[in-house]
Amino acid sequence: MHDRLVDPTTKHTTIPFPRQEQAPPGLTPRMVPQPDHGEYSYRGSGRLEGRRALITGGDSGIGRAVAIAFAREGADIAIAHLPDEREDAEETAYWIRDADRRVELLAGDLREEAHCEELVDRTCAALGGLDLLVLNAAHQRDRDGIDRLPTDGFDDVMRVNLYASVFLARAAVPRMDAGSSIITTTSIQGFDPSPRIVDYAMTKAALVAFTKALAEELGPRGIRVNSVAPGPIWTPLIPATGWPDTLPGFGRDTPLGRAGQPAEVAGAYVYLASEAASYTTGAILPVTGGKPL
Repeated sequence: MHDRLVDPTTKHTTIPFPRQEQAPPGLTPRMVPQPDHGEYSYRGSGRLEGRRALITGGDSGIGRAVAIAFAREGADIAIAHLPDEREDAEETAYWIRDADRRVELLAGDLREEAHCEELVDRTCAALGGLDLLVLNAAHQRDRDGIDRLPTDGFDDVMRVNLYASVFLARAAVPRMDAGSSIITTTSIQGFDPSPRIVDYAMTKAALVAFTKALAEELGPRGIRVNSVAPGPIWTPLIPATGWPDTLPGFGRDTPLGRAGQPAEVAGAYVYLASEAASYTTGAILPVTGGKPL
């Protein structure tokens, strides 16, 4: 018996998001409506049995959806999150434990090089090693023109989105064996940048180059490096960006006519992490609702 067909244009609500705003980094309980992370829908099939994953930004949004999916596929999870995101991280941990997998919550600031190195050490100590590195955490803010781009804000975006990815990969690669996988999170913004988040878009374009170059370097060692490029996805990052007046139209310019939910992105990460993608490296996998890269 086949699962019934589901119309992707109406699978999730197409009602405009209400006007809302949060201070960064944004928290899930304050979002209206609540995102779908696959808590009640994702079904695993053992594709990541025994694997050990470190997921940055795993407390909420896409990171939470990936953590839930990885756990239900059999992986143990370490979640890197900001101290202010503890409530969200605990909720994610609940779902990982519900899947009978180990979870380690690692609070700290990804802007700090020493913390990134410590994350890898603590993950290996807690989980017994590291096979999957998901570089997902990101920061963005609305920018009202290049002439008003604040240096400190620019530096924050660069350090969270780009520097941390380099610091973490640099620390993790020596600990990873053949068959391991690194997955970055780029964005449609890396290909079709919006001027209101110019610094964020810059980092996502840089991560495309980073992914491709690292895949070429690590291929002979049997470590695959790929990326997922989401389009408009309903996560805490969106109401914390500083553009409340644009939220009613968020995602409506896609061919599917709506924003995506975190649960709809998680499967791409599972595929890239699994043996089904054993001949896939250097790839940028779009999950954009039909918007072309």
